[in-house]
Amino acid sequence: MVYLPVNTLLLALAAPLANQGIATNSFNLAARATHQLGGGVPLRVMPLGASITYGQASTDGNGYREDLRAQLVAAGNPVNMVGSRQHGKMRDNDVEGWPGFRIEQVRAKALASASVPKWKPNVVLINAGTNDAAQNFSVGTAGARMERLIRDVLAASPRAVIVLSTLLVNKKPATEVNVLAINRQYGDIARKLRAEGKHLVLVDMHSDNGPTLADLSDSTHPNDLGYSKMANIWFAGIVAASDAGWLQAPEFVPGVPDDGA
Repeated sequence: MVYLPVNTLLLALAAPLANQGIATNSFNLAARATHQLGGGVPLRVMPLGASITYGQASTDGNGYREDLRAQLVAAGNPVNMVGSRQHGKMRDNDVEGWPGFRIEQVRAKALASASVPKWKPNVVLINAGTNDAAQNFSVGTAGARMERLIRDVLAASPRAVIVLSTLLVNKKPATEVNVLAINRQYGDIARKLRAEGKHLVLVDMHSDNGPTLADLSDSTHPNDLGYSKMANIWFAGIVAASDAGWLQAPEFVPGVPDDGA
């Protein structure tokens, strides 16, 4: 495979997204693991979402975060995971994951004083909307609500790159129908925001590279292998942001180190 630089706005991996005009990117990133991203800029990373972000159903509670952090450190970047909560056995286990929360509830937590406004992350990883799909909650407005979340996060931390994830596959047929509908909306808002010049990368977890049904521990949450696949996709998204020249040093916050470990 040939690594394709992101020169047309977005990262995606599944054919349906590519057919919508969203640029694709290969996963041949092994050679990049020893190259600093963004010139070695410190990465203040906020994992933002619900139970999958929290790491539910992983054996150590770390979810995708420990594997992703290890890849970023191997690339030569200082990394500090940030958030108002701690979960998992890893060091630097801060996270903004809220099991059971829908998009607008995740937004409320992100804008709380102890979250994005406090930590000023320069990389925000968003995976939210699965609970909306599972609860059949206002599925037709999921994209608009996600757009509001993204705009508010960028307003609270203007140096941030947003890496937005499509929703994972789901074993419940009714939920999966909603997942696919929400993912289409995420593709639409990603194009819209990028056309405005927003620093946003869309990564597709609902693809051959993401967790499959066999990689789920229940109907919704990945097992350890599934979380490892998520880590690889998040890493690809951050590499794409680096290639686009979007990674900036995080805003100075007194008492917040570059290395969270």
